[in-house]
Amino acid sequence: MTEAARQDTGPVNRRREIGSASARSLLLTVLGEFALARKEPVWTATVLGALGLLGVEERAARQALARTSAEGLLDAQRHGRRVAWTLTDEGTTLLQEGTARIYGFTREDHGWDGRWLVLTVSIPESQRQLRHRLRTQLTWLGLGSPVSGLWISPDAGKSREVHRVMRELDLEHQSFAWIGPASGIGEESRLMASAWDLDEVEERYLQFLAAFGDRRADTAADAFTAQVEIVQEWRRFPFLDPDLPRELLDHDWPGPRAAAVFHDRHARWHRQAQQEWDRMQQDAGGRT
Repeated sequence: MTEAARQDTGPVNRRREIGSASARSLLLTVLGEFALARKEPVWTATVLGALGLLGVEERAARQALARTSAEGLLDAQRHGRRVAWTLTDEGTTLLQEGTARIYGFTREDHGWDGRWLVLTVSIPESQRQLRHRLRTQLTWLGLGSPVSGLWISPDAGKSREVHRVMRELDLEHQSFAWIGPASGIGEESRLMASAWDLDEVEERYLQFLAAFGDRRADTAADAFTAQVEIVQEWRRFPFLDPDLPRELLDHDWPGPRAAAVFHDRHARWHRQAQQEWDRMQQDAGGRT
């Protein structure tokens, strides 16, 4: 990756121009961090103010709210001329599952018993939407695809979750899965290189460490922005990193260092960030 490309992928530079899709992603991060646990309506003005601190223009913020509501994740409640937003059951479940995955990712230093989970599934090229849903869900579980139709993971314990995905997508009758050690034909390192872009994952971890390792937040507003941005960056890693056991890594993998920075900085900024959210809610609630 060139130096220019590396700089352009940083969190600060990405804030130069945030479209509706990125605004929606930031909105979900904000709701997961500040609205989920409170279980109370959120004023439109609070959302606009919060996303404004993150570089999102008002038009894009309103589009993100409308889109998220249209997806069934938010309900709008009118209070005179004002609108407050409440998470639906579907929205609550989505954010709870995401929160568990984000904060539980890499928390356990798991050993490896030498077994692989292997899944084969056949989906016609014409069923692109189904293929996309399958790829999204299996990637979220940490599986990789070395060749079309084949998925692998060194974590055999994920078989139950994989079975659930196959059942929900109605793919049980066109898939097969088994668990066992490699036979010795071919190198496991080559298999992993085909299933995951580990060089890219490592580079992203190094970018994360460079962006947040020495990040400071001197005010409540700074803490709010920093907390949202670090969660926004960290939430990508469960899609990118298969969280391989150390037995399969041949050098000092930066993932554990990045995880330590994430949890330390988040804990450091948490109190002030929550106070800033409460202030924005109180200010919005007092408007006529």
